[in-house]
Amino acid sequence: MISKRLIVCLDVRGGRVVKGVNFKDLRDLGDPVELAARYEAAGADEIVFLDISASHEERATLLDLVQATAERLFIPLTIGGGIRSAEDVGLALRAGADKVSLNTTAVERPDVITAASERFGAQCVVVSIDAARDGAGWRVFTKGGRQPTDLEAVAWARRAVELGAGELLVTSIDRDGVRSGYDLDLTRTIARAVEVPVIASGGAGNAEHVVAALKEGEASAALVAGILHDGVTTVRDLKERMMAAGIPTRRTW
Repeated sequence: MISKRLIVCLDVRGGRVVKGVNFKDLRDLGDPVELAARYEAAGADEIVFLDISASHEERATLLDLVQATAERLFIPLTIGGGIRSAEDVGLALRAGADKVSLNTTAVERPDVITAASERFGAQCVVVSIDAARDGAGWRVFTKGGRQPTDLEAVAWARRAVELGAGELLVTSIDRDGVRSGYDLDLTRTIARAVEVPVIASGGAGNAEHVVAALKEGEASAALVAGILHDGVTTVRDLKERMMAAGIPTRRTW
């Protein structure tokens, strides 16, 4: 049975790890290279490195930090932010990333999904979907959650997979940073609509929320950030709770 994954997210702005609430009020949490290595040692299955201001500021992702982080890790590293072309995907992969996350570019230039998938393989192309509740569905946002689009999240998820995405990172803007639990309806609806792994993101406040995302939310992985950065819990505690709930889990101790 395939293990469910616990993924640690490092949101980076100005070369530092930051965390906010609803994508706002960001606070400094430390050096991304050191934090990535610390979470790998603690048992994280993967690291996601998101340069959250790159697309908004219209600049390239911080490849020097990507390389420095990748040199310290043995677990998979996903890079996102400021990726505008298949060539940029190649640069990120050559800098040491295992996968590349596309968000704003995927919406504005869907052909980049296909080009990257065909050139490097679907397994390394992650489409990140930032969504907020809008009536009976969810509206997709870009530019780090700043720009609403006309896309409905579930329909866009299906389309992204058709274009070549091998994985989806689904973040609830409504739940981001508030620690009230993942949007299980959002995650479950998308997971049932596609045949690729779905990562639940936005809202983790405790181990029960992680377990719920992986069971009731039907996610393949749960992404966590603030509750680890602030010392509310640990990777080991989260994994022990996953195992206690009967979730297939990679044990690292």
